[in-house]
Amino acid sequence: MAGENSINALPALCAAILTAAALYFGSAIFAPVAVSLFVIAILWPLQKALESRIPRLIALLLTLAATVVIIGALASMIAWGIGMVGRWLMANIGRFYVLYGMTTEWLESHGILLAGPLSERFNVLSLVRMFQEVAVRINGLVGFSLMVLIFTMLGLLEVGDFRQKLQALRNGAVAERMLAATTSISGKFRKYLLVRTAASILTGLVVWGFTFALDIELAAAWGVIAFALNYIPVIGPLIATVLPTLFTAAQFESWQMALLAFLGLNVIQFVIGSYLEPRFSGSALAISPFVVVLAVFFWSFLWGIPGAFIGVPVTIAMLAACEANPASRWIAALLSGPSRDKT
Repeated sequence: MAGENSINALPALCAAILTAAALYFGSAIFAPVAVSLFVIAILWPLQKALESRIPRLIALLLTLAATVVIIGALASMIAWGIGMVGRWLMANIGRFYVLYGMTTEWLESHGILLAGPLSERFNVLSLVRMFQEVAVRINGLVGFSLMVLIFTMLGLLEVGDFRQKLQALRNGAVAERMLAATTSISGKFRKYLLVRTAASILTGLVVWGFTFALDIELAAAWGVIAFALNYIPVIGPLIATVLPTLFTAAQFESWQMALLAFLGLNVIQFVIGSYLEPRFSGSALAISPFVVVLAVFFWSFLWGIPGAFIGVPVTIAMLAACEANPASRWIAALLSGPSRDKT
């Protein structure tokens, strides 16, 4: 019996490996398609409301124009924040050399022999190269965003027709189940983005207030960066905590001040991300924390920055699909987190 189960599981394992390989090597197509489906689910209620009053093409153009304006404004804010940090880094690079020397000296005085290997693998110039690499990746996202926009435009034109095709299927039960699943997934996508946006705005404001209160330079930039990075679970908050800590250490040349900033930023991220945000989202978006971390790293491995952003929504869609099917409902129950509706 155990042998039969292992034999039955082998095709499923092979299919999963082949699917992951296809997603990895076809990331240039699959990643923008996945992001565009997420965007379509968000925009469709607006598109549908406009279509009830004006022609479809004009409604589509207005929807896309509003989306481009919002994304452009957010991109400008992010570019401003990163630019401010980059210019401050170049203007105060001497402080980082002083900080690096103090750290190396402290390690050597305590008999820690990591200073040599660290000097070979990490130095101040590596921080500069990191910002340059971030700038290159952001520039690369321009072409990616264009593809997402094209797929979104085509998808919004066909959402209504796709719904009619589903309803026309001979197997009414299957059609009804697929419609219910797509409706559920779209609703969860919209709630996820709403909750994530509210949490990101709150995180940005609190980070700005905290850094401003400590007289840390670039407080507004750190608030904007924390707001933007909060859209990427796990990885984003980590970067939004470590970077201001390093710059605080360089500004004050004091690890005590850096430790205070690090602890304060971690408290902010923990309270908003682990306490307030789950209560905003409720049980509808409850996912096991382990699954969230796994999804972010898995999809970022496959698709890079877009994968880190879309990883949790893809997981939400998979769990919703499993929940809609009685045969796989146990998977959704197993991977879902505890309900947070009750305080």
